[in-house]
Amino acid sequence: MPELGRDSKPLTIALSKGRILDQTLPLLAAAGLNPAEDVQKTRKLMVSGNADGQEIRFLIIRAADVCTYVEQGAADLGIAGRDSLLEYRPRVYEPLNLNIGRCRLCVCGPEALVNAGPPERGSRIRVATKYDHLATEYFLSQGVQAEIIHLYGSMELAPLVGMAERIVDLVETGGTLKANGLIEETTLFDISSRLIANPASFATRRQQIQPMIERLRQAVEKKAEYQA
Repeated sequence: MPELGRDSKPLTIALSKGRILDQTLPLLAAAGLNPAEDVQKTRKLMVSGNADGQEIRFLIIRAADVCTYVEQGAADLGIAGRDSLLEYRPRVYEPLNLNIGRCRLCVCGPEALVNAGPPERGSRIRVATKYDHLATEYFLSQGVQAEIIHLYGSMELAPLVGMAERIVDLVETGGTLKANGLIEETTLFDISSRLIANPASFATRRQQIQPMIERLRQAVEKKAEYQA
């Protein structure tokens, strides 16, 4: 593996809390990027680490905030889902698809309603989602005016209580949809997690960042070979 560059300032990497962290940590370990503490157990939001003697820092934050921390330069690198990148459109680089956190961003609804057909052009519907921009853009492209009801979770409940006719949310296995009488109507995007970089950091700290990208690329390729 390529050696990492040296710099007096620790390189900072923003990681998403939640289920994606379970898939992120083995990939980081395979790339030699090692937190000094168990980031899944500590209550610290910033954890030190190293890579071949080079000091690094990990920020453990909400998935929705990773893009902001990287865009604002508080983190040099981050791991963010494609859904967040599409929704928030941060000014960051995307040097690597990590191929973890794979799922789909879908329009879903009650089975009977979906089977009756998509909303008619010119109609107005209520849509529960945390992807306000993506949902609005999609329904406008279909000639449908969407009244967005912003929720942070449990989207499947909204149609059950009559609050919305459709939801736009991530779907992995579809088990939660099925349990609540919902089905997929259409897939908007295939989603996976990406390594992102602050443009200024990418330019000024390239000697540190590029070897990390290459290490992660090798780890992703080895994982793909193992799973093939």
